[in-house]
Amino acid sequence: MDFKLTSEQESFKKMAREFTEKEIIPVSRELDENEEFPSTILKKMDEVGLFNLSIPEQYGGPGVDALSYSIIFEEIARGCAGVATCANGNALALYPLLLGGSEEQKESFLPRICEEGSLVSFCLTEPNAGSDAGGIATIARKDGNDYLINGTKCFITNARYAKYHTVFAKVDDGSDKKKPAVFMVEADRPGVVVGKKEEKMGLRCSDTSEMIFEDVSVPQENLIGKAGEGIKLAMMTLDMARPSIGALSVGIAQAAYEAAVTYSKERVQFGRPICKNQAIQFMLADMATEIEAARYLVYQASCLKDKYWEDRKPFSKQAAFAKLYATDMAMRVTTDAVQIFGGYGYTREYLVEKYMRDSKIQQILEGTNQIQRMVIAANILSE
Repeated sequence: MDFKLTSEQESFKKMAREFTEKEIIPVSRELDENEEFPSTILKKMDEVGLFNLSIPEQYGGPGVDALSYSIIFEEIARGCAGVATCANGNALALYPLLLGGSEEQKESFLPRICEEGSLVSFCLTEPNAGSDAGGIATIARKDGNDYLINGTKCFITNARYAKYHTVFAKVDDGSDKKKPAVFMVEADRPGVVVGKKEEKMGLRCSDTSEMIFEDVSVPQENLIGKAGEGIKLAMMTLDMARPSIGALSVGIAQAAYEAAVTYSKERVQFGRPICKNQAIQFMLADMATEIEAARYLVYQASCLKDKYWEDRKPFSKQAAFAKLYATDMAMRVTTDAVQIFGGYGYTREYLVEKYMRDSKIQQILEGTNQIQRMVIAANILSE
């Protein structure tokens, strides 16, 4: 078992860190304060090859492996989790197409998305269907060779900036049972409406809005896979996405830890830096240990994700391990970082309060950590 990164992975890490230091960190506070969508940064990410990383080379994407993806997004999130969320949202939205789409569908959508540098949104969550994905109420009614989609989605990342939407709905084909399905829906189709923008505690530069579909007509060709496969594709997608949420969380925690170490050396109380106090040393030691443990859980899940494309062997348990531990860890580490800063940590003079705010949602999105525990329990009890 070799824990050493390849030279290519080291290059990705260096490239992402340099980009983050130059383009993201200098404006992270401003983006957060103004709740400003980072369009310029995303465009620069696309120009240097750090965007649409989940798309294979054969369709015009960078085609990086899953471990490299996690390494890159740890670095991006170290600069700003909001920026990382905007870019990572594309992978989440495109996994259903990559997993269940036909070759014709991939050839139709993916090269266009890469060439345009387009954003894509993942439209699963509804006001009454969060953790219960099977409870979605959005309906796709068969209308000749087309489908008419009606429904409302909430908490949708990139909603108002996306050019394409991956929409989950239940197909009503006249039979007794409605079948869960997923569609690619172009944003310029009549009836696609962006609703209320959410005012959030964290990830404030990331757009999170309501999506409304009113008699949106989409052709049969936009149905990914078959009617009835929607929930399966949603669950497979979330398995694919969870390692990257772990990576984002490690990046946030790393930034908070680095800030805490630096501050503890500079802050003098009772005639000496506070890092000389054993209480602070133990906090820093625990933070460093937990970050490293989370990082390797993310790496493990990422490697299994890479292998999935070859052997289709499920890795739900390891994906849940990574998401659960890394996001809980980030919340603990950022809270301790604020504590080390004392009263200053509670002010906006330092970024540690932002790290703490950005961490909380990681425990909630793409399957709450209570759901992760259910996934893990189901796996270990069936072994």
